[in-house]
Formats: sequence, structure tokens, C-alpha cells
Amino acid sequence: MSSISLVRARQILDSRGNPTVQVDLTLADNSFGRASVPSGASTGSHEALELRDHEKPFGGLGVTKAIANINATIAQTIIGKEFTQQTLDTALIALDGTENKSVLGANAILGVSLAFAHAAAHSAHKPLWRYFADTFGVSSPSLPRPMANVLNGGRHALHSTDVQEFMIVPMNTSFSDGLQKITETFHALKSTLISNGQSTLVGDEGGFAPSLSSNQAALDLLVAAIRAAGYAPGKDISLAIDVAANELYHNGAYMLTKDNIAGDATTMIDTYKKWISAYPIISIEDGLAEDDWSGWALLTKELGAMQLVGDDLFVTNVARIQKGIDEHVANAVLIKPNQIGTLTETASAVALAKRAGYTTIISHRSGETEDTTIADLAVGLAAGQIKTGSLSRSERTAKYNRLLQIEEELLQ
Repeated sequence: MSSISLVRARQILDSRGNPTVQVDLTLADNSFGRASVPSGASTGSHEALELRDHEKPFGGLGVTKAIANINATIAQTIIGKEFTQQTLDTALIALDGTENKSVLGANAILGVSLAFAHAAAHSAHKPLWRYFADTFGVSSPSLPRPMANVLNGGRHALHSTDVQEFMIVPMNTSFSDGLQKITETFHALKSTLISNGQSTLVGDEGGFAPSLSSNQAALDLLVAAIRAAGYAPGKDISLAIDVAANELYHNGAYMLTKDNIAGDATTMIDTYKKWISAYPIISIEDGLAEDDWSGWALLTKELGAMQLVGDDLFVTNVARIQKGIDEHVANAVLIKPNQIGTLTETASAVALAKRAGYTTIISHRSGETEDTTIADLAVGLAAGQIKTGSLSRSERTAKYNRLLQIEEELLQ
């Protein structure tokens, strides 16, 4: 148990130049923790509420209301009291009193939850990943496999592709060796784009964002880059996509405008089958919309041999994950702490998914900060995989660099 002596929040800027929440928290023994909260662009409607001001300045995106909730309401409730991670998170959930954390804001609650974890880890003289493992009963922390988003599209890079993320995934390797492989491939991709006379500007998550003629053109580029880097597609490095199908679903139909494809879930599934037959794709995220449960069931039946990831579908929510398990929908869960609002709920989502045999992927958001907590979380919860963006922009590489540090700690 740790007694909280001080909590203070401020408004800072995320990687897109939008305001977000940063929290400092000090325990009675002077152990200090600081955490910053990320923000998504392509968000599921079932996510916990990110509280924004909705009035000037910052175009309505300010978070001063969330900051005030921390510095007043939350501080008055928790200062001078002793907590564990679980009892603190439970108290914050109860203080808000709503299912989607709309009173205090999930960004306010998560900032406090994360800052407490950092302070408690310091107090216990543990690295953060070990604190997570011990707190949530994970016996074998492990490094995750990176899924690097090297081509950005959709909401992350307008006028690029319909598909939001094209990722490269190293196969059967250590973390550091895998990071080397995807970094070399990223630079080979840049050279390929330059040779083709295409843009090397980057999107929100640090991946290149050229204007391409089709979604398959992006897959062709990645295969070419893998080979140019000296690796074998499908053997050394495979591909993964985040379709973000919510963004493609309009008036009851899915639309891939770059490919002149429009239709129902069956049309999308047939398209994925064609892509899978031609390219070494091992994972499809949000292949259908968040509430297309019947479509997801068909997708899982048809393509369940590969990793089918629910992000907007599950939003790190145990109730929605349980529904997916019961209805045999998807076989993997993307885990984003700010979708649900506390570390304890995040860990519960990972545990539920694992018990059902679903794989898990700890994920960043498109609006990130220098905070590297998710790197430690991926290791401490033994999630198995991590998405933290491309191999450029320091808010992305900070997570990779933290994982390199943890790899050394685990090998000692």
C-alpha cells in the first residue's frame, strides 16, 4: 500500500500538436511518477470518453476540464490515502460513476492511474515492467514482437490509401534483431519511394504517406522494400494491415475507393482473400466495422487461420471481448489503455483474451507523447506483440528504445 501525498496535472502537447493530459504524482516516501496520455484519431464509438473542452482555444481540443478534474475532484479524493494499483483504479472508476467515464474523463483517470504506477514502481525499487508483472500476476514477462507501421494511410495520412496501416513484422527473431530488420526495411522503402519519384513525407505514426494508385500498390512497395533490404518476404519479414473499416463503412456498404470496390462484408472478405493469396499477410486488424458482428463471424470462419484483430470492435473492454469470445468473433485483441481508462481494466482485458486463446497486441495511438509506458506494459503483461508506429518520429522510436533497454535487463 502506498499513501499519495501530491497529484498535479497540466496540459501538454501530443505528437500532432494537440493538447493532452500529463500527471505528476508523489507518494509519502517521495517516490515520484509522471505519465502522459495519448489520443487517437481513428477512434471506436464504444471507447471510454476522452474529455475535451469543445471551446476555444486549441479549436475546442483543450483538456483544461480534465485537468481541473484531476487537480480538484480526484486530488481531494485520493491525497492522504493509501492505495494499491487495483484499489486506486477501483476508486477512480467509482468516483466517476459512469460506464464510459464521461464525468471525469478517461484521459483524466488514466493519467492518474499511469502516474501512480510509475511512482509505485519507484517506491518498490522495481523497473516498471516488473511492477506490472508483479501487480497483475504475470509469471513470465517477455519482450513483444514489433508490428511497425511503415506506410500510413486512411485517417493517419489523407490522400494516401484507404487502408490505414501497412505494417512489417519480423519473424522468429529476438527483439533487437527484429528491430534491426524492420529498420533496414524502412530505409529500403524510402530509397524505393525516391527511385519511383514518390513522396517520402510521413504520416501521424511516422510511416511514409505517398499518394498511391491502389491499396495493392502499397503491398507491392513493402514486398519490394523487404527484398531490397536483403530479406525474404514471408520468411524473414511478413506483412500486417489495419484496415480501420469503420472509416470505409458508409450507408450500409464498405468502400475501397482506391480499388473501386464497394459492397458488403462478403465483398471485403473476398478482397482480403485475394490479397492474402498474393502477399505474405499474417494479420488483419479491424477488417470490418465495429458493430458488424455477423460480418465478423463470417470473416473469422473464412480467415480464422490468420490473426484477426479487433480494435474498434473490442476497445479494450472486457464486456465486448467476452461477446466476441462467445460469438467466435476474431482471434486477437488490440489493447489501448486510453480506450478503457485504467491500468487494472487494461490488464483484465489482456487476461480475458489470453484465457480464451486470443493473442494480444499492446498499442500506441496516432497522437502520442514521449511517454514510454506501453513498452513496459507489453513486457510486464507478456502481451506478445506491440504496435508503436514506424521507425521515425521520436515519440515512436522512444518506445522501441525503451524495449531495447528492457531486453538488456531481461538478459542480465
